[in-house]
Amino acid sequence: MNKTHIAFMNRALALAQQGKGRTSPNPLVGAVIVNAGKIVGEGWHQKAGEPHAEIHALRAAGEKAKGGTLYVNLEPCCHWGRTPPCTDALIQAGIVHVFAAHLDPNPKVAGKGVQQLEEAGIKVNVGVCAEAAEKLNEIFIKHVKTGYPFVILKMAMSLDGKIATSTGESQWITSAASRQKAHEIRDEVDAILVGIGTITSDNPALTTRLPNKQGKDATRVVLDSHGRTPASAKIFNPESEAGVIIAVTPQASAENIATLEKAGAEVIVTPAKEGWVCFKTLMKTLGARGITSILVEGGGKVNTSALASGIVDKAVCFVAPKFIGGKEAPGVLDGEGIKRLADAPKLERLSITQLDCDLLIEGYFVK
Repeated sequence: MNKTHIAFMNRALALAQQGKGRTSPNPLVGAVIVNAGKIVGEGWHQKAGEPHAEIHALRAAGEKAKGGTLYVNLEPCCHWGRTPPCTDALIQAGIVHVFAAHLDPNPKVAGKGVQQLEEAGIKVNVGVCAEAAEKLNEIFIKHVKTGYPFVILKMAMSLDGKIATSTGESQWITSAASRQKAHEIRDEVDAILVGIGTITSDNPALTTRLPNKQGKDATRVVLDSHGRTPASAKIFNPESEAGVIIAVTPQASAENIATLEKAGAEVIVTPAKEGWVCFKTLMKTLGARGITSILVEGGGKVNTSALASGIVDKAVCFVAPKFIGGKEAPGVLDGEGIKRLADAPKLERLSITQLDCDLLIEGYFVK
């Protein structure tokens, strides 16, 4: 592929990333308009319900869009949603060539945008930087294809896999740099999920804390079979615009549910699985409500249940260069463990980053 096309598409991808954490349930999209070899307009999708990337780029280009080439990391939409079809605007503006990284998996588009452009006489090429573009929108792609959220399992541990000492001390195993990175991830997801054990032992606010208060709080989701979350818990934060969802089972009393709702929570009753909230049912319910991504920040029991249910797509592991030890010190996973190594959940497409003295290991679970 021509290096020039790759360079312009990489610019579109860089623009798209600026919308991280703000466009859900829409994809991240960047657009660049080129005329006579020079960029004349560019833009990105900034927030769901607002103009798409192509419209921002067309507005920036003005009359210079006529006869120009568009580079966009996702096939332009051809249907009415909260905003008009981008294909109509591109045709009217006089764009003559479109490079799209990949087709939109949304059944409402799925090649129809390309077809409409080609029928209008616009040349279309699909596939420039496709792998990078699909990774950028892995959350959107999973949600639109399956209806389920993209699930990230986040763990912070010592080198021997401990998440606290035998006395329960856990602040702080990892470095300040690792904690900031964790808050950056919180800023990019729709929801954070923990278990009732985390609420009762640590009472976290589960807010996003970044420099200059620029972070966005995610919806707080608590697994609480019996509805025992106290109304005084920090997750009920009146200063945060993010909602609170408590997932319970039929074992939760009507009185407990009423108390939670009075505190400001939305209570979802799911079937019980071995006395626990059924992960798969909860994920389906949350996905149907437009929650496209979830960060699991639980203890060993929640982590183990999440992995066993098969809902987790990606692992994000912060590993501190220290040993804690102790039979009573909780580990990153709980339960009996696997019986055969062949059954161990495996990661692929690994990346390793050093954060101060810690290592950040990221990978995708082999399905």
